[in-house]
Amino acid sequence: MHLRSLPPFADLSAFLNHFESGGELTRIAAPVAVELEATEIHRRVIAAGGPVLRFDTPCNSAGKPFTRPLVTNLFGTRERVAAGLGLDAADLRRFGQFLAALRAPSPPKGLGAWRELLPVVRAGLAARPKLVSWPKALEPQQVDLTALPVQTCWPGDAGPLITWGMVITRPPGVDDPRSYNLGIYRMQVLGPDRAILRWLPMRGGAKHYRMWEDLGEPMPVAVVIGCDPATLLSAVLPAPEGVGELALAGAINGRRTCLAPCRGIEMHVPVSAEIVLEGTVQPGDSALEGPFGDHTGYYNDAECYPVLQLSALHARADAPYLSTFTGRAPDEPAVIGAAMSDVFAPLLTQAVPDILDVHLPPETCSYRMAVLSVDKRYPGQARRAMMAFWSLLPQFTMTKYVIAVDRDIDIRNWSDVMWAVATRADPQRDLMVLERTPVDQLDFASPEVGLGGKLGIDATIKIGAETNRPFADRLTMPEDLVSRVDGRWEELFGGT
Repeated sequence: MHLRSLPPFADLSAFLNHFESGGELTRIAAPVAVELEATEIHRRVIAAGGPVLRFDTPCNSAGKPFTRPLVTNLFGTRERVAAGLGLDAADLRRFGQFLAALRAPSPPKGLGAWRELLPVVRAGLAARPKLVSWPKALEPQQVDLTALPVQTCWPGDAGPLITWGMVITRPPGVDDPRSYNLGIYRMQVLGPDRAILRWLPMRGGAKHYRMWEDLGEPMPVAVVIGCDPATLLSAVLPAPEGVGELALAGAINGRRTCLAPCRGIEMHVPVSAEIVLEGTVQPGDSALEGPFGDHTGYYNDAECYPVLQLSALHARADAPYLSTFTGRAPDEPAVIGAAMSDVFAPLLTQAVPDILDVHLPPETCSYRMAVLSVDKRYPGQARRAMMAFWSLLPQFTMTKYVIAVDRDIDIRNWSDVMWAVATRADPQRDLMVLERTPVDQLDFASPEVGLGGKLGIDATIKIGAETNRPFADRLTMPEDLVSRVDGRWEELFGGT
């Protein structure tokens, strides 16, 4: 169950102070351009597993400095992702078990089981957002996005891009934070008070926008740039069905998320926010977004998306501007995705007991390929497991390739996985091709935008009706011999 090993971080500044005190934050005093230069520095640092970067003097292409520092690489390592959840990296799977328990709690069987259920009960109590007054530290600012150190990440980008904006939307009707959707959607800056909101059709923000558009009414939108890490990560976590992101943030922190009413729209935002943008999206108001460099390692096509018209901007006096870049791994989305593999696994195995574990290799753009460990017991089971995987979470509908292997294969070892594909799969029997299924709109390999194929590879040993010939025995050494050689290793090689 989820038991924090770190105290809750009240806001982004507290999180940054934690890393700085531990030597995991580097301040860069020299001027650094937000156009391309900051991205190139970030690329090299994240590839080396380096620290959080705080650029104290970010400047524009003309060398004029911005008044706010730029922070990048916040979640550039698996350990920092876990720290955002209050955990050591080794406990990410335990956190996944906690989410699985929230999704479908098991009835207690005795006093010990009741004790194990207590974290879930506490999480339920902490899940209800708490409404408070507007924090005085969030002061009104001139509505001018160009005054923020917004990065232009790649040379072919259409313009500056807000990359860590946590977009908060709600359905029409009464303003009820329990119905909110929190999503990290990129935002192309068009000018001081206009930005494009880019979201995929299956995302919560897009769903809310369609509801407002059907009514012909403007949709209120709040955008938070920087806040406590639990809320930030809740916006990208696989929240259990019926558990909103704000409720999940409260469960992670072990205390209710405090929300304050916006100044000019009927919305609430976390009081831990560093920078808050308020505005509306008018029905039908859209603009051409992109192209921008993306996680695939390519530029995506330009497409039309809704435009946010800003009406207010509030910020803390010392608020840093949180940003990142998106490109071919390693980048922060890939690091977060790799860490989330351990979080996904318990949810997946709970819903599909045939699946023992899952690995989403970051080098395959995080979710484009998955390797499943299957507890093979009957013919056709691997195919069933692959189809169940594609159906479980919205993220998995974007997965193009799924490889199913037996439990004796290390799914995090490409050598092992490829050996299984080469020796346990037959192309005419074990390839399962699905046509015209939903795929990532940024996938240039698909013949149509948002529509393409999927491939399942059954790399398990075939049993029963799956084959007409017995499978050969795997080469293994007797365990007692392995132990005996282990015991003689120092004698034979002097400890080398």
